[in-house]
Amino acid sequence: MSLQNTLRALSDPIRREILSILKSGRMSAGDIVSHFEVTGASISRHLAVLKEADLIRDSREGKYIFYELNTSVLEDIMLWITNLKGEKGND
Repeated sequence: MSLQNTLRALSDPIRREILSILKSGRMSAGDIVSHFEVTGASISRHLAVLKEADLIRDSREGKYIFYELNTSVLEDIMLWITNLKGEKGND
């Protein structure tokens, strides 16, 4: 995982919305596209960026591709942010 790729992927509001949509479970690309007023090609590119950042996984079933969250990467990011924040010592 590249933190730079992950943060770049998270910087776009459409990609963040895709992640929010996938919280409820895996979905086909067509189901994801139906939540937006942009082209399927645009959503496809957003999905590719999220996949490259390892934030989502895909699996093919017949002619459909299903996407789901990769929660392990999200957990790694949360740990990194928590460590950045640091713990306050008892001075």
